[in-house]
Amino acid sequence: METTRQQKIARQIQKDVAEIFQKEGAPIIRGSLVTVTTVRMSPDLGYAKIYVSIFPFEHSPAVMQEIERNNRVIRHALGQRIRNQLKNVPEIQFFLDDSLEYIDHIDRALKEN
Repeated sequence: METTRQQKIARQIQKDVAEIFQKEGAPIIRGSLVTVTTVRMSPDLGYAKIYVSIFPFEHSPAVMQEIERNNRVIRHALGQRIRNQLKNVPEIQFFLDDSLEYIDHIDRALKEN
């Protein structure tokens, strides 16, 4: 169970990372639509797991690889935004949230029947 502080910091990081992708992430996301779906914070606020959804789904592996390659750049940009709220910028890890792809797959399967 996450504490209120973890939830607040997670929401702030979610908002800021989405803004980073929108404003500074054009070379990273390469024309794909990247949505930050969830952020999970460790109890000590030292680590953040960031779940992203990528559309179109076919570009997911390439975009995820590019996001991982630019992890330090993204973390630095995040640090510039949250430097007044947190003492240390958390280490960030990105994970693919494929729930939308799964929903689309189920929807197509239902339409076929």
